[in-house]
Amino acid sequence: MNVIKKSFDLGDGRIVEIETGKLAKQADGSVVVKMGDTMLLATVVSTVGAKPGTDFLPLSVDYQEKYAATGRIPGGFLRREARLSDYEVLISRLVDRALRPQFPSDYHSDTQVMISLISADKNIMPDCLAGLAASAALSVSDIPFNGPISEVRVAKIDGKLVINPFASDLERATLEFMVAGSANDICMVEGECDEIQEEEMVEALKFAHDAIKVQCAVQVELTEATGKTVKREYNHEDHDADLKAKVYADTYDKVYAIAKSGSNKDERKAGFTAIINEFLEAMPEETEDLTKAMAKHYYHDVQYDAIRSLLLDEGIRLDGRKTTEIRPIWSEVGYLPAAHGSAVFTRGETQSLTSVTLGSKDDEQMIDGAFINGYNKFLLHYNFPGFSTGEVRPNRGAGRREIGHGALAQRSLKKVLPEGAENPYTIRIVSDILESNGSSSMATVCAGTLALMDAGIKIKSPVSGIAMGLITDEKTGKYQILSDILGDEDHLGDMDFKVTGTENGIVACQMDLKINGLSYEVLTKALLQAKDGRLHILNEMKKTIATPAEDYKPHAPRIVSLTIEKEFIGAVIGPGGKIIQEMQRETGASISIEEVDNKGIVEIFADNKAAIDAAVSRIRAIAAKPEIGEIYQGKVKSIMPFGAFVEVMPGKDGLLHISEISWERLETMDGVLKEGDKIEVKLLDIDKQGKMKLSRKVLLPRPPKPEAAPKA
Repeated sequence: MNVIKKSFDLGDGRIVEIETGKLAKQADGSVVVKMGDTMLLATVVSTVGAKPGTDFLPLSVDYQEKYAATGRIPGGFLRREARLSDYEVLISRLVDRALRPQFPSDYHSDTQVMISLISADKNIMPDCLAGLAASAALSVSDIPFNGPISEVRVAKIDGKLVINPFASDLERATLEFMVAGSANDICMVEGECDEIQEEEMVEALKFAHDAIKVQCAVQVELTEATGKTVKREYNHEDHDADLKAKVYADTYDKVYAIAKSGSNKDERKAGFTAIINEFLEAMPEETEDLTKAMAKHYYHDVQYDAIRSLLLDEGIRLDGRKTTEIRPIWSEVGYLPAAHGSAVFTRGETQSLTSVTLGSKDDEQMIDGAFINGYNKFLLHYNFPGFSTGEVRPNRGAGRREIGHGALAQRSLKKVLPEGAENPYTIRIVSDILESNGSSSMATVCAGTLALMDAGIKIKSPVSGIAMGLITDEKTGKYQILSDILGDEDHLGDMDFKVTGTENGIVACQMDLKINGLSYEVLTKALLQAKDGRLHILNEMKKTIATPAEDYKPHAPRIVSLTIEKEFIGAVIGPGGKIIQEMQRETGASISIEEVDNKGIVEIFADNKAAIDAAVSRIRAIAAKPEIGEIYQGKVKSIMPFGAFVEVMPGKDGLLHISEISWERLETMDGVLKEGDKIEVKLLDIDKQGKMKLSRKVLLPRPPKPEAAPKA
């Protein structure tokens, strides 16, 4: 074996090691990245040659965590790793978005990158090493790749920026971004923060990029050590310079005119399609399909150049807006009468119908991953049906795009939800995209905010989101920053930068760059322009609803949270759950209980007040502590020769001695009391063993003392 290792320091003594030549040697490239006990195996394979007719890069990236890595056995009937979890899909997307722009635009071979967590340290997050591992695997292969790149997590903890912090420290983070880039540029950002300002975000990105530069340099050394500096030759595209010139000559002006007309999405699409169809119909009948395919490819280049030139030279957008202008907005809340909260948010030709459902603790999502497991009480699901773009597309459930867009909206709204006892509900938000022409994920954020306020959830502050675009010309240095981009502007532009925030600052972002050389000056300008757009959208939303509703909907379920002493948890549950099941059956309420910080937290969930009150009363009776001097309505449980045992609270009996029943002296208990009698008693004392001493006579009028007989 020719095992080669390279390592680098994260800057604080923590070492990351990259090894190749030991595992998976039949792959085109493979590495193991190790930090502490965390190890990732990354492999890459790319076919030689491309399938006929392919004009894109068929790249698939899969990140999977092996349960054995954390010493666990998978759940379910099969007890083996199954389809990727949402968490694994999100990590796969992060790596994909960082890698894809680095491949040559004319490389069309089927390419598969697989990253596996094979050993885990529970305090070292593996996701921040996945991009590094994937890029390193490509670097030690002969696959054409314009890398290397790397990916890091940057967080601000206790006021200090840290690269790839420990999992235990992330709980204190006020800023957390995943950042990917090459030695020269940042190409991908995703993360969340606590209402920070634009300057603080730029500072964090610069800090992350400094770490990325070090990691890229190590990969260059690894490539040289393995001798993979020369990549494979390929030819995946046929070209015809004369045909390209003719396509440009015959169609460019027509495309430019339609782009400049300010027509809507459907009209533009029909116009652009008519131009290429006219060109193809004018070609000789004997023209080969390959030539027609080339013509369509060149026509796409015409659209790309014409639309970008229109923006750069004249500052005119496809729909006629100014570069900073936001499309018309209208919104409505309470649209779905049976939902616990709902909203419709429409911006231009993008529309989201969003609902909020309130549930109990039993509705929490159980997360059973290899590395991350636990419970989640805030869910956001994003749906993107075919009809939203006028397409026929089968419904096969949520894909990677839906999972990714939903996660961005979820992290944005999570930041403003009330915490602890102020938010006892499990909350599910569902965003159904009914129309789409640019940034449906940001429409989801806006609609989600409105629906939460309609539901009466006391969010800290409304959140809005905006998608920013960028058009640049490297030769002239011209650029245009676009607010609230259209779908075509996203497709033909150089940047898709989504920013969400409140009036106080940024709470989440997602950025993908398709170009090299984005300066921090342009990035800062884009962030400030995004802020203006966000605030404009917030003001439009406030015209519909400005603050959360004072109360929940009449038909919304209610939750009451009680805190009881730890010692009473067992009494509330009862043997085998008998007591809590009986309370649920008799009151109609759903009751859950858990121990938190040596206290019992009881949540009572019901859709009517009577059920809540009945359950609360019974739990308080069980968990109450008898107090000396208090008077109780007791129930005689048993009769003894020396007195009676009286239940003053559920499961709590005290002794009513025969001498404390009446002011009269009683010689026997016969006929005095019987089991089941309800009597008032006063608690006189509780001894060290917890035994209660009761009295009934102190509650009765004391008879006067008999007068003394006269002396003889």
